[in-house]
Amino acid sequence: MGPHPAVAAIRLAVRRVLHDVLTDVAAQRELDSPHAPHADAHASPTSRPTLPAHEPLPSPLVLVACSGGADSMALASALAFEAPKLGIRAGAVTVDHGLQAGSDLRAAEVVARMTALGLDPVESLAVSVGRGGGPEAAARDARYAALDAVADRHGAAAVLLGHTRDDQAETVLLGLARGSGIRSLSGMAAVSGRRGRYRRPFLHIDRQTARKACMVQSLPVWDDPHNADPAYTRSRLRHEGLPALEKALGKGVVEALARTAQLSRDDADALDAWAAQAETSVRDANGRLECAKLYALPPAVRRRIVRRAAIDAGAPAGALFARHIEEVDRLITGWRGQGAINLPGKVVAQRQGGRLVIRQG
Repeated sequence: MGPHPAVAAIRLAVRRVLHDVLTDVAAQRELDSPHAPHADAHASPTSRPTLPAHEPLPSPLVLVACSGGADSMALASALAFEAPKLGIRAGAVTVDHGLQAGSDLRAAEVVARMTALGLDPVESLAVSVGRGGGPEAAARDARYAALDAVADRHGAAAVLLGHTRDDQAETVLLGLARGSGIRSLSGMAAVSGRRGRYRRPFLHIDRQTARKACMVQSLPVWDDPHNADPAYTRSRLRHEGLPALEKALGKGVVEALARTAQLSRDDADALDAWAAQAETSVRDANGRLECAKLYALPPAVRRRIVRRAAIDAGAPAGALFARHIEEVDRLITGWRGQGAINLPGKVVAQRQGGRLVIRQG
């Protein structure tokens, strides 16, 4: 008799991602090989770290980010089960945000649970959460900085995150509420981060499946009280907003929002590629953006170029909203002699001599 359907579903999702990781690792090693076609024939033999031919390459390491909640516990158990069969080393990391009393003890419990699953290495990282962008954004920034640090230190090929289809639906609705455009509606990517470091195997699996998998495996889980705290926007959306939508529109809202995320991501990726190709054609010989050439582009392409220029000038991507880009866009499409536009990160955009100048103020 095979495993419970919930357990089988999460293991299959993790197995697929691990196969992708192995493929990516093999491709990267081929590129890094001194015998690769692109290798510099004039490079010093000591300029590239190589292993003797008789020594096998080390097995790739995959980490799981685990809070102790049902989603990440289900993910950790599936990783511990699947990784050894594929010759992958599996470890775990838990981040202590220090936002609740006893958080250090809870982090220690998670470490003990991960170790009991056979994961190695296992680490707990304490972080200091700032205030920029609100408590949820600040905690997220601190968490990813910690995960990047531990992944770099161990040379991890990937870090698995336990975001589910329900999380994806919430992210799409939050993006819709902010009015930040199609990129916000695309939700979370299955693969993100530098060199595709972050992987989300559960974006097509609902939260209840992960919880069920923990229950049938007798895995202890911790329910973060912040997830039920109405002070947090995502919590209100989870416990009030989505249930109200399902009551008004019927079941299937979560699945529809997740599909919307994928369709939006495909469209956004295509528009981003178009904008990247078009950008060189709207700059003058000195690299300055020409307003007349920008005006001739479709709005979706033009605004992407403007947004990228603002980020390159120092505007934080997470604080740069659609309304900011619209204001700058009016310097191109509705020029009436208006003054400079102040953007996040002390960045200023203004029109000068038919050029759009975006720089630190």
